[in-house]
Amino acid sequence: MFITLEGIEGSGKTTAVAGLVAYLEGKGHVCTVTREPGGTPFGRRLRSILLDPDSGDIDPAAELLLYCADRVQHVRKVIRPALAAGRIVVCDRYMDATLAYQGGARGLGMALIRDMHHLVLPPLQPDVTLLFDLDPRVGLARAWAAVEGGQRHRRESRFETEALAFHETVRANYLALAREAPDRFAVLDAAAAPENVLKQIVDVIVPRLPQPLADSFA
Repeated sequence: MFITLEGIEGSGKTTAVAGLVAYLEGKGHVCTVTREPGGTPFGRRLRSILLDPDSGDIDPAAELLLYCADRVQHVRKVIRPALAAGRIVVCDRYMDATLAYQGGARGLGMALIRDMHHLVLPPLQPDVTLLFDLDPRVGLARAWAAVEGGQRHRRESRFETEALAFHETVRANYLALAREAPDRFAVLDAAAAPENVLKQIVDVIVPRLPQPLADSFA
């Protein structure tokens, strides 16, 4: 099973990943936890470029190509092998992030991104995508508080420095993607307390687990 988590900065995905994986593993299921960018050694080097404010104004096309390179390596070296081994893959961001950020907010267009990915990757759609929906003002306040408090590294805050309008566009893009694929997306209230967010996640995930797994949650 392939689960992805999406949302704007500060939406609580990282906290939720830990809670979701602890829940699944507590039921005896083996998980591979990964993220984009940075799910491989090669990807971690790309992440250090893509998220570093010192990288400055990266051209949107160059940014897209770096994300695509990260994903090719990630899918082939981590995600597909884990799925083939029967593991549950829990991934913090995947292709929907590229559509929402580079396709929409950067203005490159959804069709271009989908076409490019089809050229270099076999089709691999998540079984379920959890969208952590949140007012960008709240998300950015959370994100900067985490930076100031040391929970997040300042060297990974390049997107947080974007204008509020950018993040509002990203959120609108995510919600549009969710409307296009309602069977795959579950839109969560990310403004809720962490324990309530986890309950929303469990309520979504359990009915979608393959039957032998779902039975163990009864």
